[in-house]
Amino acid sequence: MTARALIHMPASAKAGEIVEIRALIAHPMESGYRPGADGKPVPQDVIRGFTCTYEGEPVFAAELHPAIAANPYLAFFIRASVTGTLEFTWRGDNGFAQTERKTLTVSP
Repeated sequence: MTARALIHMPASAKAGEIVEIRALIAHPMESGYRPGADGKPVPQDVIRGFTCTYEGEPVFAAELHPAIAANPYLAFFIRASVTGTLEFTWRGDNGFAQTERKTLTVSP
């Protein structure tokens, strides 16, 4: 299963500049406690973790839990140092995993 992920960040920055990254993924974050149309609980289906790496080095990570609303949105900052790839990975129940990549071009 793939979900729609939206990542907002600048395509370029100056070396040393602080860059805001905003990441949202469309996911129901089903807690497992809500009854479905048939009255039976809807099976739990949540994203458990998020990581962001910058040229292979981890720069941000978060643990997510069933109490988090659907379509989890995360915002964080990094310091631009080198031109490279940022890799965003979400992992969850039922083998859910999704990775997106964005390139940040850094000028001196």
